[in-house]
Amino acid sequence: MNTSEIPSWESLADQPLDGIDAEVMNRLAALYSAIDPVPGDLVDRLQFAITLDALQAELAELSAIPAGALSARGGEQVSDVKTLTFTSDSLTTMVSISPAGPDRVRIDGWCAPGANVAVELRQGSFSLHTTADADGRFVFEESPHGLTRFVVRAPEPPSHPPVVTPQVEI
Repeated sequence: MNTSEIPSWESLADQPLDGIDAEVMNRLAALYSAIDPVPGDLVDRLQFAITLDALQAELAELSAIPAGALSARGGEQVSDVKTLTFTSDSLTTMVSISPAGPDRVRIDGWCAPGANVAVELRQGSFSLHTTADADGRFVFEESPHGLTRFVVRAPEPPSHPPVVTPQVEI
């Protein structure tokens, strides 16, 4: 076949797909799967984004606290306790995570303002619920390890959107 017999791209674009086209597409899909695979948690992240949008929830940010700021004395920390702080426009939530057994943790938390807020701990389809006391303190005595987010809802009234934290590994 000489170059005058090769069809133009425009004429090929108007033709129906055939076996060669399917093979090219399969090879391209394999190439992209190898060099840029779909993240394993993409579906969970999309579902969360859709749920967040549907709830019109406020998203809290994770605030970094330097390790030395939490210790009473200088030097190395030997404690297994982890402290995280989440902030949003309407609420600050701090949680302290400590071991409660070989595969469980205890979570002590405080919300400000937080009197009587409903706090939900979510890990996939698993969830735990509690209500903060008049000072904004709440506790989850035993929670399994895993990717966790907190959803905090103010008592009615005043009515404002729930506050949702990013996922963290506990």
